Amino acid sequence: MIIDIHGHYTTAPKALEAWRNRQIAGIKSPSERPKVSELHISDDELRESIEANQLKLMRERGLDLTIFSPRASFMAHHIGNFEVSSTWAAICNELCFRVAELFPDHFIPAAMLPQSPGVDTATCIPELVKCVEQYGNVAINLNPDPSGGHWTSPPLSDRYWYPIYEKMVEYDIPAMIHVSTSCNACFHTTGAHYLNADTTAFMQCLTSDLFRDFPSLRFVIPHGGGAVPYHWGRFRGLAQEMKKPLLKDHLLNNVFFDTCVYHQPGIDLLTRVIPVDNILFASEMIGAVRGIDPETGNYFDDTKRYIEAAHIDADERYKIYEGNARRVYSRLDAALKTKGQ
Repeated sequence: MIIDIHGHYTTAPKALEAWRNRQIAGIKSPSERPKVSELHISDDELRESIEANQLKLMRERGLDLTIFSPRASFMAHHIGNFEVSSTWAAICNELCFRVAELFPDHFIPAAMLPQSPGVDTATCIPELVKCVEQYGNVAINLNPDPSGGHWTSPPLSDRYWYPIYEKMVEYDIPAMIHVSTSCNACFHTTGAHYLNADTTAFMQCLTSDLFRDFPSLRFVIPHGGGAVPYHWGRFRGLAQEMKKPLLKDHLLNNVFFDTCVYHQPGIDLLTRVIPVDNILFASEMIGAVRGIDPETGNYFDDTKRYIEAAHIDADERYKIYEGNARRVYSRLDAALKTKGQ
């Protein structure tokens, strides 16, 4: 089985974006604020949006199951207040749940949280609980920068985040550390902000003793870890100067990386530098980079091709494709086992 741990609902019916635009307009003009009941998306519309896009490409590329979460750039936690984020998160999470219900063999949901800058993270717990207990979500996406590129929140090691961590540990679910849209002109959303955040999150973990407080907490850092694999020597050296344990002991029991790296040399570097036990297959499809690479004639985000061509053995390939995902996402493993898989 090939499990893609990083998929977003980037192809949702246009009615969703139209409703969101009305919600945003309603922040300044309350009379324009739409009701949730005014959003109508049928099952047939959901099917069409998936069958012609993600599911079509999954079948073409030989992928079996995707952990499916709301579109990352749409989370936009910097817009409005907690009430706005809470309503928006609930809508987006329900749609991903409905997709998983329509295609149970191919999708399983992960939740966005109703984060809002400066707001107590405990306010996210009701949505998290609902998504796990009612929707069967196997993970959450955690935005370390709800301000949208201005980094006004404390680092991930701060007690500000502990209410979420405590619930993650209780439910035994991991968090993908994933920012949303950048509203800072200095940082392009997918080309800079995402990768900066991946690197920043890793460094925040390195400089702290977070996993001493939460030894079973698990983070997935996407996009191959940003700059982390390329600068692994720098991070090892900094950890040494800070008198931290070796990174394999300090972080690698808790931090994992995905394969959303869109060229062969990048995947080769990732699999040479990072232990295979810490690498999980992902494509982010259909996501940030959708075109065909003129150097190969294949889609940039067809990451399975890179794993197949990497210098790893069959056991290592199994870990990346399936074994590690079952270990890191324990609720996913349990859900598959109930189906005899």
